[in-house]
Amino acid sequence: MEEKINVIKEWLGSGSINLFGMPMSGKDTQGIKLAEVLDAKFLSSGLIIRTIEKETKNNYSADGTLIPTNIFYEWVLPYFERKDLFKKPLILSSIGRWQGEEDQVMSVAAGAGHEIKAVISLEVSEADVEKRFEEAKILNDRGERQDDKNPEILRTRLQEYREKTIPVLLHYKELGLLIRVNGDQTREAVFTEIIEKLYAKASGSHA
Repeated sequence: MEEKINVIKEWLGSGSINLFGMPMSGKDTQGIKLAEVLDAKFLSSGLIIRTIEKETKNNYSADGTLIPTNIFYEWVLPYFERKDLFKKPLILSSIGRWQGEEDQVMSVAAGAGHEIKAVISLEVSEADVEKRFEEAKILNDRGERQDDKNPEILRTRLQEYREKTIPVLLHYKELGLLIRVNGDQTREAVFTEIIEKLYAKASGSHA
């Protein structure tokens, strides 16, 4: 796997990979691990938003809906131009989840030297999400994510994903950037599939 990771690193350069998936699909788990092996920086839109909401006492996303696009642009997009991320590859977790935001994300990322090279969709069913939701309540392993303990908010988040985020993924597919990964596997198997498919894309770009 090390050889494949090195090929991916060379192909990625200072570019970025954006991970998407339904709630509890493992985006942050896989994104953090991918960032570690690729010597990249990890950026999660959810973490950025929750941190700023806490600091500013705004709760745009408390009910499970996506924050307004203008707020997303103001809060999240400036991260691409941070000096500490200059010339570093980025692993993104759901940056630009609302249809129409993806073009601005790609433009800002490219302008900052972090061109989006691939978009990974962790594919899980809503039944899988509901199962993980129940397990998370028992394990209590979601930290301060109180929204993941409310079934009504979870239903709203799933509806938002269907209506607003799936069109984003379809646009990325049209651009040849989308990589679909079976998220209903062990964490290790999911990560292996991500590496294999990124390697195939990286190798194909040099063909």
